[in-house]
This record gives sequence, structure tokens and C-alpha cells, in this order.
Amino acid sequence: MPEEGLRAFSAQVPPELAARGVTVEMTCAARGGGALGSIYEGSIADAFCLEAGATAEADGCAAVCVNSMSDSGVAALRSRLSIPVVGAAQPTYALAAQLGRRFSILSMWDRWRWLYDKVLAENGLAGRLASVRSIGVRPDTSELLAGKEDSVFPLLLEAAQRAIEEDGADVLILGSTTMHQSHRYLAEHLPVPVLNPGLVGLMTCDMLLNQGLSHSKRAYPKPDLIMDGVVLGA
Repeated sequence: MPEEGLRAFSAQVPPELAARGVTVEMTCAARGGGALGSIYEGSIADAFCLEAGATAEADGCAAVCVNSMSDSGVAALRSRLSIPVVGAAQPTYALAAQLGRRFSILSMWDRWRWLYDKVLAENGLAGRLASVRSIGVRPDTSELLAGKEDSVFPLLLEAAQRAIEEDGADVLILGSTTMHQSHRYLAEHLPVPVLNPGLVGLMTCDMLLNQGLSHSKRAYPKPDLIMDGVVLGA
């Protein structure tokens, strides 16, 4: 992830968190799986996200949020850590299921379909999916959607309207955290809730901390053997 992308993600962090003394540290895995256009790339991303977050608790972090609709490494990090670990996809799908009967995902790229199906199936929410509407534009992990407002935003709006009118969606979800720059535009032009998954994941972390909650270690038992550093050969 280039520095430009990190700055773009950081810009959406609500200022009220800082006002309450909450520090959000944006960091990246040492390496990754490209644009996650395949299951192979997703497996690589799982390993490197696990590596990136494995020592977060020892480093003094209060929670970990994986800023991706792949929820890469989330389950493994919950096993490794006691502090809350949240992805972007799982809490967004759960919130969408509360806000409407059926939801649609607005996607940039057809090749992301596998990761939506994976997380929805893992969480038993596949039946609430109305559709996935893709505009067929390969993602840009550097500039994200900056400078593409005139070309990409209308395509996303058209896909969203078809999801509502033709597919019966009551709620819409941005299909990638890299699409967050389109959220305000879509929310202002559509008659249904539009969810920004990166922000939903971050605020879910905040809610869990405020409630003093974390994941069940019965569901995510602690490993018998800790092997941090094995991915990078440390």
C-alpha cells in the first residue's frame, strides 16, 4: 500500500475519536496478495495480515481492525490475540442485515466476487444478499478513487440504482474499503442506506472497547504454539 493510499484511508477517521483520546494507527502488512483478485492472493494476504497484527497486543494496542472486505487474517488474529479483532466485511454485512431485508454490494471489479461469497458463507448471511453489481474497473491501490469522480461515480450510481430497482436491495454496501471516497456522493443520491465498510469496521472496534467486549476464546482458542515471524522468516 503506497503512502498516498494510507493517507486517503486515514482521512476518513472521525475526528471525534481523536477528541476522546483514541489514536488510530494505520499500518500495512510487509507484503500482500496484490489486488485480491483470486483465492491464491487471498491466502497470501491472510498470512501477511496475521504477521502484521500478531504482536499488536504486546505492542500496547487496544484493538485491531483489518481494513479490507476480505477480512484477511481476522480469524487467525482472534486466535492469537485477546484484544478485539474486527474486519470490515463481517460487521458491515451484519449491520446491513439489521437495516434492511436484503442488501447489494457495489463492486469495482468482477474478480472480487469470491471474497464476498467467502465471508457471507462463513457468517451465514448469503441468503440476505440481493446482488453484487460490478462496474468492471480494476482497482487503483495508490490513488483509490481520487481524480476518478467524473468517470467512476456515475457508474457506481447507475449500478446502485439497478440494485435497488431490479434486485430489490434495501441497503447498499461499498464492495471495497478502497471505494470510500464515493460514499458521500452515493449516500446523497440514493434513497437507501449506503454503508462504508472501513468506517463500520473502525467504529465496531470502538463500540467493543466501550462495552468492554472481545471475541470468545471458546470460538477462537489460543494456540498451543506461538510462531510469530514465521511468514517473514524472522
